[in-house]
Amino acid sequence: MTYVYPILIFAAMGIVFGVLLVVISKVFAVKTDSRVKEITAALPGANCGACGYAGCADYADAIVNKGAAMSACLPGGGGAATAIGEIMGISVSAAAKQVPVLHCNGTCTVTKQRFHYDGIQTCAGAKRFYGGNGTCAWGCLGYGDCAAACENDVISFVDGVLHFAIEKCVSCNKCVNVCPNNLIEMRPDTKRKVDILCSSQDKGKVAMQTCQNSCIGCMKCKKVCKFDAVHVVNVHAEINYTKCKNCGLCVKECPRGCISLRK
Repeated sequence: MTYVYPILIFAAMGIVFGVLLVVISKVFAVKTDSRVKEITAALPGANCGACGYAGCADYADAIVNKGAAMSACLPGGGGAATAIGEIMGISVSAAAKQVPVLHCNGTCTVTKQRFHYDGIQTCAGAKRFYGGNGTCAWGCLGYGDCAAACENDVISFVDGVLHFAIEKCVSCNKCVNVCPNNLIEMRPDTKRKVDILCSSQDKGKVAMQTCQNSCIGCMKCKKVCKFDAVHVVNVHAEINYTKCKNCGLCVKECPRGCISLRK
């Protein structure tokens, strides 16, 4: 009998605390909207952050509880937007398709290396050593951090410069985020076909010495443009796409071949 009462007391306390925990969990339970799970399931599951949120589940919660845009999932495209709209009971138009652009055309034939880099074979690693081993400190480093980040086999390297298989791209922004020289841009694939394939901000003489395809800030593109769409900022040409009419005059006028008209 000496041990019976303590055992009974502990058993009774266990039952009481168990009941209290159940009651508390019911009273203070955080109610979740079933639409959050439905939207999460409708998203591609890339968790790329291109929508501006931490992942697909976070984006789904933001749509339901914070009024986030329902067409921000670029990898999901029109299919995801339509599915989300059906769940929310609203008609949704998909965001414009995004395409990647590399603002560099420094192939192996037009630019050189300053030294042999024998460290960690990544762009981020090479960047830590004097800004990279290329004569142009602004150009593509060529070690493929972007290709390693891409999960859709979009990126390949030709003559030292990356190329995109645009038809495979899901606009996840992963390549954009890992480029240490910020050379990759995702832009809407609508009326924005003229691109500056150079990011150098070196002055004319230095730029000419580092790469044969570099922008030298000569302003010929600006002078020939009839729509005030081209300006030279920091010795570097920039295009205002809201004004650009894709006439191609700047492409023909550029003496360095660093402006492209994408077909």
